[in-house]
Amino acid sequence: MTEPAPPQPQQAPVQQAPVQRAQAPTLRLYGYWRSSSSWRVRIALALKGLDYEARPVHLVREGGEQHRPEYRARNPQALVPLLEHGEFRLQQSLAICEYLDSLAPTPALVPHAPQAAAQVRALAQQIACEIQPLNNLRVLQQLGSRFGAGREQIADWYRYWLTLGFDALEAALPAVDGPYACGSDPTLVDVCLVPQMYNARRYEADLSPYPRLRAIEAHCLRQPAFADTAPEAQPDAAA
Repeated sequence: MTEPAPPQPQQAPVQQAPVQRAQAPTLRLYGYWRSSSSWRVRIALALKGLDYEARPVHLVREGGEQHRPEYRARNPQALVPLLEHGEFRLQQSLAICEYLDSLAPTPALVPHAPQAAAQVRALAQQIACEIQPLNNLRVLQQLGSRFGAGREQIADWYRYWLTLGFDALEAALPAVDGPYACGSDPTLVDVCLVPQMYNARRYEADLSPYPRLRAIEAHCLRQPAFADTAPEAQPDAAA
């Protein structure tokens, strides 16, 4: 008769190492509270509900912090905004907004349909590439320091180019149902328009000829993504 095998000692259960979950890289936005380009990106981040770390860059104090070597090492253009996503760096507000569209597709700032997407990009570029660069801080500073323009001459320059651009923009907006520039949802056009309207008021531009632009702006500013990201609501506004 075969004897039963002696009982085997029970082995302790294998302890598995805790699962290490990689944290998503932090979004950091280098910007200036009154920079219209920075405001565009703040609006886009807010619309998409993306958390980020704000890194203020004062464009005026001590000759402009954007000219410091440590910032130029990050962005050789010495401009704001600059977005960091982990080790990835991206400048230019429109490119940043489209990058955010790829990270968080809803709401889409650029529609998926080819013609609608092209129209949104064209209208946004009318603001970001035609109006705003001629009225950028560094351009206005050069008008004064290099060419001797006075305060009122600089304001006239600003209003001239703004009027030229807004005349074309008001006429180019599509006839749509909805409170935003291109319909019922915010797009890259609205993201660019609201900061430009803010700048126009700073320079006391006459906005009465632009009822559509004013209506879009008014609706946008009733939305938290636009109102809560406004210049005066930023922590560095008092700096």
